[in-house]
Amino acid sequence: MKSGNKTSSADFIVLGLLSRTNAHMFSLAVILLAFIAALSGNALLIFLIQLDSSLHTPMYFFLSQLAFVDICQTLIIVPKMSADFLTPGNPISPTGCGTQIFLTLTMGAAECLLLAVMAYDRYVAICNPLKYSIILSQRVCLSLAGGVWIGALGDALIHTVYTMYLPYCGSKAIDHFFCESPALLKLSCSDTSLYETLVFMSGIVLLLIPSSIILASYTCILSTVLKMKSTKGQQKALATCSSHMTVVGLFYGAAIFMYMRPSAYHSPEQDKIVSLFYTIVTPVLNPLIYSLRNRDVLGALRKLAGKYRVIQKN
Repeated sequence: MKSGNKTSSADFIVLGLLSRTNAHMFSLAVILLAFIAALSGNALLIFLIQLDSSLHTPMYFFLSQLAFVDICQTLIIVPKMSADFLTPGNPISPTGCGTQIFLTLTMGAAECLLLAVMAYDRYVAICNPLKYSIILSQRVCLSLAGGVWIGALGDALIHTVYTMYLPYCGSKAIDHFFCESPALLKLSCSDTSLYETLVFMSGIVLLLIPSSIILASYTCILSTVLKMKSTKGQQKALATCSSHMTVVGLFYGAAIFMYMRPSAYHSPEQDKIVSLFYTIVTPVLNPLIYSLRNRDVLGALRKLAGKYRVIQKN
């Protein structure tokens, strides 16, 4: 391996998502716009939740956690991907690659678990509203959030250690736009079947079980909503549920497609496109779908804008 920078034999080269052509320059510009939208949308959401006391509820507590995850995920992926596009052949050390795997897996696992917790929160709020404050007390919310992060960190640590201790022979060129376990497995010269079984088992725990909880929660929610006498209320609830399920389906569908298929069925082109959904697309959509269409959040935003106008006049 040769590049403009010094590259040790242990370093990896991330080949990237795009080639250096005019068409791909446009694609990079779109990705950077999505990056800015994800950062600004999620940061605004966290700011509003912290600022407005009316948003200090379990629902918005978990939404702020999700927004934090989305900000971290885009910061881990997009700046390095952009730098690799502008300066091809940049090496990444095993430590740097392992760090990126650990952080992306932590944020991905946290989002898997958080989405299930958020669906349960909505189930309790709509199907058992009288006991909502008791079932989801502050202590319970903190415990759930703690469980999400402990589970995510533990899962990421196991996979990172296993992936980085595999022997890598020959080419160190990763045909992907960031260090991700399935892409690195293709470079290993050892039998990875045992690790693939571990990945599949993790997929059951972090993908299939949470997505089943979400599906069951929204089924109960829809059942309750359809019993409402208000047609307008039904339409609003159905629109909200369908938009939530669309984003959840994109995230879990892409993650299941990526992590629960045998490595023999992976292709670099497919993996790159699929990875875009849970690293860039959903962080852009989450604040729009979950919050910025929400009446409470929009009300907090109007109050903030009103305060800003008063300050400007004075």
